[in-house]
Amino acid sequence: MKKIIALVLVAMMVIGVFAGCAEEETKTTEPKATTPAGTEDTTPAGTEDPTPSESEPAVVSGGSVYYLNFKPEFDEALQQLAADYTAETGVEVKILTAASGGYSDALNSEMAKSDAPTIFNIGNLAGLADWDEYALDLTDTAIAAELATNDFNLYNEAGELKAIGNCYESFGIIVNTELLEQAGYTLADITNFESLKTVAEDITARSEELGFCAFSAAGLDGSSSWRFSGHLATLPLHYEGVNTNVAEITGEKIDLFKNVWDLYINNSSADPKALSTGTGDESTAMFKEGKAVFYQNGTWEYAGLIEAGMTDEQLAMIPIYCGAEGEENAALCSGTENCWAINAKASEEDIQASIDFLVWLVTDEEASATYVEQLGAVPFKNCPASSNKFVADGNAMLAEGKTSISWAFNYTPNVDSWRAGVVTALTAYSADQSEANWQAVVDAFVTGWAIEYAAVNG
Repeated sequence: MKKIIALVLVAMMVIGVFAGCAEEETKTTEPKATTPAGTEDTTPAGTEDPTPSESEPAVVSGGSVYYLNFKPEFDEALQQLAADYTAETGVEVKILTAASGGYSDALNSEMAKSDAPTIFNIGNLAGLADWDEYALDLTDTAIAAELATNDFNLYNEAGELKAIGNCYESFGIIVNTELLEQAGYTLADITNFESLKTVAEDITARSEELGFCAFSAAGLDGSSSWRFSGHLATLPLHYEGVNTNVAEITGEKIDLFKNVWDLYINNSSADPKALSTGTGDESTAMFKEGKAVFYQNGTWEYAGLIEAGMTDEQLAMIPIYCGAEGEENAALCSGTENCWAINAKASEEDIQASIDFLVWLVTDEEASATYVEQLGAVPFKNCPASSNKFVADGNAMLAEGKTSISWAFNYTPNVDSWRAGVVTALTAYSADQSEANWQAVVDAFVTGWAIEYAAVNG
């Protein structure tokens, strides 16, 4: 995975944006303290370089760990892991978990204390700008050596590794491989946009004979539109190079969005003129019921599809191919706002103790199994595989050396308002696919971006 300052995706991002993914708004609340254990991971850094896969970390006399956790849902398990580590090594591990939406307040408060956290979370490049001075350079540390990819890390302008992405989510095109084979194709036949288009249009031409269509409905109701005004929008933004907060975008890669959108709406049984009322549930149902081969969504959909009676043998996730140069080497669109940082101002002993704890967390057989169970997709080579088929597909692509597509949509200014403009324009274009209506979509992207940026930044 790529080490680009930007590749990390801001708030990767936003994860609150989606159904269980990135689109959840963060509300400021007072942090909630819990005893040991937190909900977030932090990457350790130190001056020594212990053996990468060491399951019994060396303990530095006098060192202790204070982990300010970012993920409340991980608190209970993390508290237990901390207790287990202390029982095993004698090293004190204190975990404080901030309330949902209150991490920034908690971090500012705790870092001002003499006994500040030794492990903390940085969510994106904006956060890194604020905390760079406090974040140890983790390059060549033992925890960095455990990474299977660098795609989710945060690097400062000097190229130093300041925060390690410790879990992530991905989205792409979910495929019913059984239906695909009934249509006479396999996953190996789809390697880029042109091959995806060929397969989809052939299925469309034979849809009555086959009994299913190519794509599930691309509904633009609020329960579904985030998949396109958010997730699909990441493609032109990523390939344009948007990797930080910017006042303007050029829209030079907007045709990549058009390629995919046209494919979606013209190769589905859903009426393009009625997408404004198309819901997420309707789109999901089409796929679950075997009425469509392809369905754009993310790793978080796996459990629901299995509960609906689908099997791993029927399911796969492929990248959203859009016609970009070199996309044969693209992986899924993946991101996170969960990045471990080590407090550079902590004592040498506490820094080493913190590194040792994180290495244990991702290498110890039982601890790493709990970690994966709680967080799903994790980028560490010695952690057990996730049972989520889509996560496995994404990891396989990364192992092949393919490049993750960043969650560039997380940089969208005044996100709800910007997306509303895009959805309005997409609705009109879908009903009447004229050049004038497409230009309105371009304007919603580009001019709308500048307007919304100015609205929130002055």
